Order: sequence, then structure tokens, then C-alpha cells
Amino acid sequence: MNAAATETRTLVVHVDDVHAGYLPGVNILNGCSLTAYEGELIGIIGPNGAGKSTLLKAIFGMVQVREGTISLEGQDITGLKANKLVAKGVGFIPQTNNVFPSLTIEENLQMGLYQNPKVYAERLDFVTGIFAELGKRLKQRAGSLSGGERQMVAMGRALMMDPKVLLLDEPSAGLSPVRQDEAFIRVSDINKAGVTCIMVEQNARRCLQICDRGYVLDLGTDAHTGSGRDLLDDPKVTELYLGTLGK
Repeated sequence: MNAAATETRTLVVHVDDVHAGYLPGVNILNGCSLTAYEGELIGIIGPNGAGKSTLLKAIFGMVQVREGTISLEGQDITGLKANKLVAKGVGFIPQTNNVFPSLTIEENLQMGLYQNPKVYAERLDFVTGIFAELGKRLKQRAGSLSGGERQMVAMGRALMMDPKVLLLDEPSAGLSPVRQDEAFIRVSDINKAGVTCIMVEQNARRCLQICDRGYVLDLGTDAHTGSGRDLLDDPKVTELYLGTLGK
């Protein structure tokens, strides 16, 4: 996506110079900024401890933002609680513990719509249009699913509320190479269906291959930004971040 194209699109998420952390006086993010336009797939990569997951959690109100602002379509959402963010159109898929294992697939999807159950049939059609396999197994308990299948349920549940933006924390983590490829395909399918996506990924090379734009975080700030292709071709990014992260 080129600059001219982004200028004509709605700015969905704007993270502006955010400082945030879990403990008093200790920041993980140190002046981090990010933009995501309507329909974009944004990738966030970087070494362990760079603040990638913390950035998603800051957007989703799970980490205290001490400086800076976060906005959704021009509205300040800094520090809002998760339930209010979901109602405004922000979906979040954590890396682990992302399904209710004792509930069926159908019940997990229903949990995604607890704020607006009247549109269940309409949203179920949308979700199973992307994940046809879920529609065939609605009565199966989520606890009996593989890691990749659970990831699919988690994505489906987040999509039930028709989010404006979907935050994904390492969707390929813990999966076999084949399942990892499937996870990236699912993210691409969600994005192609019109959902703006912001994805943190440890598989840096694969992430940059599918994203419109990428952010390389290091020491809690955005060290490099650019299109996925430009970052893949950047010798400095390759040497410092893709040499190990991309293998």
C-alpha cells in the first residue's frame, strides 16, 4: 500500500509517543508510535523484551499508559477498560488461554457477542464464511481442539463483535510449521475480509511477507518502520533482526 492510498483511508488506530509499563516507575514502552489505516495489516516484530506484546496490551487498556495517547478513528481511547474497547470495535486475541475449554465452539463464539447477542446469526455467517471448519464443528468442546484449532476459535470469537481493528498477539506461537502457515493464512483471510489487523509476531520474516507495513520495536520504541517488503530488503533490519528471528 503506497502513501497516496493511505491518505485516502480512515486512520483507525493512532499510537502517539506512548510510554507505558507494568510496574511503578518502570516503562517497557519508551516513546512508541504506530498508525494503522482502514484495511491495513500491520506487523510488529523485534527481539524478545522489545515491548511488542506490551504495545498491544497498552492499546487494549491492559497496561498503564503514563505518557502519550492512543486513539481509535480520532477518538481518544487511552486507558479505557477492555469491555468499553470491545464495544467501540477493538478486538484482542491473546497468545495463550484464548478459548474457554469447557465450552463448545458455538458457546465460545456466543461469548464474543455477549454485548450484542441479537446479531448472532448474521455474525456467525460471517465468521464461518472465513472459517468454514468451525461451522461444521459447533458442538465440539474447545478443550478437545489442537492449538491451531483453538487459535481459529479465538479469532472467530473476536470477529463476532465486528471489530474495526483486531489485535493479534503472536498467532503462530507454539504451533508446528504447517500450523504456523495456516495461522498466517487465516490472518490474511481476516484482513482481506475488511478487518484492520495489528499483529505481533516472533516469526519476523513470515510476518513481513504478508503485512502492508511493519514496525520493528527495540527497547520499547519503533526503531524501523516501512512496508513489509522494504523491511525485508533493508540490510540493517536483516542483519539485526531477521538473522535469528526470521529462521
